[in-house]
Amino acid sequence: MNEPKIKEVSLIRNMGFWQIWAIGVGAVVGDGIFLYLGQGIQAAGPSSLLAFFIAGLLQMFIMVAMGEISVGMPSAGAMSVWVEKYMGKFFGLLSGLTFSVGWVILGGSISIALGRFVAYWAPIGGLETSTIIWAAIFFTIFAAMNIAGTAIAGIGQLILVLILVGIMTIFGIWGLIKGITLDNFAPFMPNGFGGFSAAIPIATFAYMGAACLCTAGSECKNPKDLGKGLVWASITFIIVYCLALFVVLGTINWRDASLDVSTFTLAAEIIWGPIGASILNFAAWLAAATCIIMGTIYTPSRIFYSMAHEGYMPKVFAKVNPITKTPINGILVIWIVGILGILAAAYFGAATFYVTLCNQAVIAWSISWGLAVIAGMKYRKEMGADRIRSEVGWKQPFYPVIPILALVGIVYVLYLCFYDIAQFIGFAIWMAIYLIYYQRIMSKIKRGDIKKDIQF
Repeated sequence: MNEPKIKEVSLIRNMGFWQIWAIGVGAVVGDGIFLYLGQGIQAAGPSSLLAFFIAGLLQMFIMVAMGEISVGMPSAGAMSVWVEKYMGKFFGLLSGLTFSVGWVILGGSISIALGRFVAYWAPIGGLETSTIIWAAIFFTIFAAMNIAGTAIAGIGQLILVLILVGIMTIFGIWGLIKGITLDNFAPFMPNGFGGFSAAIPIATFAYMGAACLCTAGSECKNPKDLGKGLVWASITFIIVYCLALFVVLGTINWRDASLDVSTFTLAAEIIWGPIGASILNFAAWLAAATCIIMGTIYTPSRIFYSMAHEGYMPKVFAKVNPITKTPINGILVIWIVGILGILAAAYFGAATFYVTLCNQAVIAWSISWGLAVIAGMKYRKEMGADRIRSEVGWKQPFYPVIPILALVGIVYVLYLCFYDIAQFIGFAIWMAIYLIYYQRIMSKIKRGDIKKDIQF
């Protein structure tokens, strides 16, 4: 086997520590924090705070475990490229597509959350009905914005992250100063260890966007900045969000938590009054909206476009809008999938279907992460500690403890995710689709219709 080399890249290395830190912290601001957390509190009671802390540590272990390979082998394809090199085409495509599938699944779940936030201000025919209506309206608007070529400027995104994190930090500190009720934390595990365990995948969903930071290796001024950014971004979001959750649990009775309204909105109303509740609800809306625009619609549509150009997806995905030059068909397909998810929520119940979609996203991304962590361990083994230090510029601490803990955590989260037959059915459906897809791709490669060594 050829000795691994540090890959040459053409991107400009202009990102410093603080830009890296902002990406890592900002990626975890979303509906998982503001809405889905209510499900975790329902399941675990006050022990959801411990579940949130453990999930944050798991996310940090995953990010640090992928740090060396993300700097040494920077690529737009990131996980799929790393996994294919060290584990083969089957797992490489699986890693890349589960990452994309996760984003597409999130289109439906985040839209439902966004609809819930708007229903707080403008209920139409009841909570369930207004949630579905607003979810469909805004998901359609954001899809149209993507087709029109609308993008959020990088500086605007950074400002939004700082505002959202700032609001949560002020909320946490203000809540501590005003005082909390420690009696709310007893009993700590009202539903036993089973309830506590059920909250861990929910907390994992809240953090899981942070791993996107591992794709920034090719744009760091100093490779050591990425390593420090991985660690300090993790420490920041663990402290900020656990502090905020501590205040929430100390302010409201955990039995009042639900998916009907953000727990932060409920707590803010007690601490700051109705205006404060609206501020937190607006922050939640912004977080969900940004995630839909730049994550669930923008990211997978571009990946599908690139794959279609190389013959790995139907050519229909390669079509672009002649005026705006955006991948219109990919966006439309993602929009259709999202709308179908929203309509399914209308049939099964918004809360029930939202939980199912979120759980499927955790399954998809956990598989992608696990494969990437294994690839990172293989990369470390081939490079050796000395070359990692001299050529990569940053060596992860406590190797191999960190990646082992990451893999153990991922396996445990996956185990917890398959808690009923619906989760097995959902996983089986998209896994069967992948197996059919993989066989078609390998047939094309054997016929010489497409190239084997392609990076997306």
